[in-house]
Amino acid sequence: MDKELLQTQKEIVMLLAILVRRGVMQSSIIAEMDAVGLSPKRIAELLGTSSNTVSVALSNARKKKNK
Repeated sequence: MDKELLQTQKEIVMLLAILVRRGVMQSSIIAEMDAVGLSPKRIAELLGTSSNTVSVALSNARKKKNK
């Protein structure tokens, strides 16, 4: 993979991690990552949070969607 592309990906992951840590759109970010097929474990790794946090956010999003 191209070094510039790898750097861009790292920067995007860091940005997402910052947003999640600040609570900005956490559930939206997690839901979007889930929608493209990432597992809760992988989402947690990428965002620097726990897989439990990711699973809870996904569960809450599904409950909201079903209302």
